[in-house]
Amino acid sequence: MRRATTGFLFKTTLLATALAGAFVLPAGASSHREGPYIAGAPKVDGTDFYMFRSYESGRQDYVTLLANYIPFQDPQGGPNFNQFDQNALYEVHVDNNGDAKEDITFQFRFKSTSKRTPLTIGDKQVLIPLINSGPINGVDPAALNVRESYTIDMVRGDRRSGSRSSLTNLSGGGTTFIKPVDNIGEKSFPGGYDAYANQHVYSVAIPGCGNGRVFVGQRKEPFYIAVGKIFDLVNLNPLGAEVGGNKNDLENKNVSTIALEVPIACLAAGGDSVIGAYTTASVRQGKLTNPTPASGLNNATKEGGAWTQVSRLGMPLVNEVVIGMDDKDRFNASKPSNDAQFINYVTNPTLPALLQTLFPVAKAPTNLPRTDLVTVFLKGIAGVNQPKNVVASEMLRLNTAIAATPAASQNPLGVAAGDNAGFPNGRRPADDVVDLSLRVAMGALCTLTGAADALQVGCKPSDAPVGGVALTDGVRKTAADYQAAFPYLTAPLSGSFNN
Repeated sequence: MRRATTGFLFKTTLLATALAGAFVLPAGASSHREGPYIAGAPKVDGTDFYMFRSYESGRQDYVTLLANYIPFQDPQGGPNFNQFDQNALYEVHVDNNGDAKEDITFQFRFKSTSKRTPLTIGDKQVLIPLINSGPINGVDPAALNVRESYTIDMVRGDRRSGSRSSLTNLSGGGTTFIKPVDNIGEKSFPGGYDAYANQHVYSVAIPGCGNGRVFVGQRKEPFYIAVGKIFDLVNLNPLGAEVGGNKNDLENKNVSTIALEVPIACLAAGGDSVIGAYTTASVRQGKLTNPTPASGLNNATKEGGAWTQVSRLGMPLVNEVVIGMDDKDRFNASKPSNDAQFINYVTNPTLPALLQTLFPVAKAPTNLPRTDLVTVFLKGIAGVNQPKNVVASEMLRLNTAIAATPAASQNPLGVAAGDNAGFPNGRRPADDVVDLSLRVAMGALCTLTGAADALQVGCKPSDAPVGGVALTDGVRKTAADYQAAFPYLTAPLSGSFNN
């Protein structure tokens, strides 16, 4: 069998990026407020999912998983700031044999406890209205009025019926971890927020897998996009400067991150170096609003019944701009093993046609049905990140056998620019899924395709009249804009920052 050439891998990677971003133009952000239900439930709204070989020095034998939730956070978010939902289940699922079913799931449950801090007012003890009563130092200090904690379970096999065990803190041996409060402001953290938050990076024992690390807390929003102009009927110059052409509309936002670092040997235990992963959030099936809630932090509703998945995120931008409006909630509730129900959205995508309506000179690709997109998007790229026995399904895929690229050498265009440790082979914080998606959405891969590869990729230059145009939203970051060590995302903006 002929080995895939470098040129073919380059081309098919561009196609994978197109479908991974899935025609990004109308997206508000990577996965923010993407469905009718989830737009009203921000605490369980997964915004971005990242998975990559750890590139921190000395951590080359690990994979980092980052699941972001609670979109569009203004730093000045008091008095409650942002807490995970106590009544929800947050999960990261890993498929290590390509069968579209989870083999390992990490489950996060949260709990917020009030310390009921009072002040003596006259002859009365009265509870304070603020989340902190003074400067905050250390883990769970007395001045912090609300203690947010979490537990982590690891489930092998089916997420609901599989074998379950708990991750433990290597320092204290317990199974409860403390989440740092959001970045309230400089006065609340006299020692600096970074120093405070870093105390909440835990070394953990992962049953049957060795040791890893975990951090859960607020971070600066890592995704970048000219979202305002895109919402305004793509009111930008797609042929403008790739860097500095537009402002990043998410630059002044924060997000809440679940970060987990796990040994490669644990995640790839299925015998294949390629793993697939995605994150979900579930809530209880039944919910009643309490008309007379008791004093406390979690008494406004009564919730029970089976877990019901309401958020799903693997590859970026899929639900926003591939799935039709009427099916967005259904996609969020679905599993990868059932993705055949959404096949028409992949083979006959609507976004290129919509773009042609907005820009008549931007002729949509004509190679329908888009079987090339089915192959690359739902299976991964042969020789790059396709599992040996893959079942077609949507998730982020990573070849753990490809070494990490150091931060200083990373290219935001990933594999398409020769950086094989980047998107769509996993996804790192700086990878520019927007620009790549814009270009390939209108047929860049078809333009690059030669006769020898036409059969494999399913399109040719004549199928994409504007496939050779270098499109951009004018916003780009590099790895230098993020931390070079776990949890990689930068500290959140201060609640008292000067706009």
